Amino acid sequence: MNKLELISALKSKANITKAEAARVVEIFFDNMADAMEKGERVEIRGLCSFFVKDYKSYTGRNPKTGEKVIIKPKKLPFFKSGKELKNRVDC
Repeated sequence: MNKLELISALKSKANITKAEAARVVEIFFDNMADAMEKGERVEIRGLCSFFVKDYKSYTGRNPKTGEKVIIKPKKLPFFKSGKELKNRVDC
């Protein structure tokens, strides 16, 4: 399911216009992204949680040349599924 399909599903189930559904989805995702940008954890009980994981700097290698390269520290978003979602998927 992509964003457009999510908007269509919300439109039909909530009986609202496509523009209203798109606005709801935008607000939802923007708030999630804003929270994670601040380093906050986003948890949707029973479904999943999103959090930011910090990685320290390390020495890597360029696969083409074999040359050692310093990889800068970084932060990446992570997704962890909830128990109910795991059970639902693993029928």
